Amino acid sequence: MPDAGDRMKIVVYYAVWTVLCAAAAGLAITLIHTWFFSYIPNRAGLMHTLFSDAVTALALAAGQGAVALVTGSVLARLGRPLQRTLLLGLLVGLFDFVLYFVQMAAPATELGWRLDVAVLVLATTVITLSGGAWRGVTTPPP
Repeated sequence: MPDAGDRMKIVVYYAVWTVLCAAAAGLAITLIHTWFFSYIPNRAGLMHTLFSDAVTALALAAGQGAVALVTGSVLARLGRPLQRTLLLGLLVGLFDFVLYFVQMAAPATELGWRLDVAVLVLATTVITLSGGAWRGVTTPPP
């Protein structure tokens, strides 16, 4: 059974992995959006679209990493170590990719920034909570 320090190391590594997976999904969508879905009349427009989309994707990924860190920390304090963190990070990235692609391909599905961020926070929280080990784990003494 890992102690509290080991559980927190796992949570931190998981949060970093979540940022990397979410960033990869966002950057992939940035490239797809720029090359296939955007009208870009000149090179400056191309660079602007690429840069602004990439910054947005990285900011959202950083936010998801923060959510993963907070949620994982709560689990660690409850004595519930995270399991299958590799898979959990990939699920966050896959969810992001599908959400972004649907919203890009069918703009009517765009919810607006507040609801988009709320959906990403909720998805990251649920995915992280699903990785908490609940069987055979005892709560640490106070």
